[in-house]
Amino acid sequence: MPKKIPLRQCVGCGEMKGKKEMMRVLRTAEGEICLDTTGKKNGRGAYLCKSGDCLKKARKNKGLERSFKMSIPNEVYDSLEKEFENLEAE
Repeated sequence: MPKKIPLRQCVGCGEMKGKKEMMRVLRTAEGEICLDTTGKKNGRGAYLCKSGDCLKKARKNKGLERSFKMSIPNEVYDSLEKEFENLEAE
C-alpha cells in the first residue's frame, strides 16, 4: 500500500496540502505563539501555506484565533510576518 500523506488545512486560504509543504504555527502551553519550523514541538498547531499571503488572509479571517480559541494581539502577527520573511529570504 502506498504511504498516506498527512494532509492539513491552511488557516489562511483553506486549501488542503501535505504537512511537509506547510508551516506550523504553534501555541505553547504558556500561551506563546511562534513558528514551529521542525513540526515536532509540543503544543497546539495550526498550519499555513508557506506564503506571506496566507498569513495575511489568516490575520484577516481570524483563522489562527479560531484554531487556538483565543484572541491574538497584532504584535504576534507582526513577529510571525517577520519570521515568514526571513524564511522566504533563505
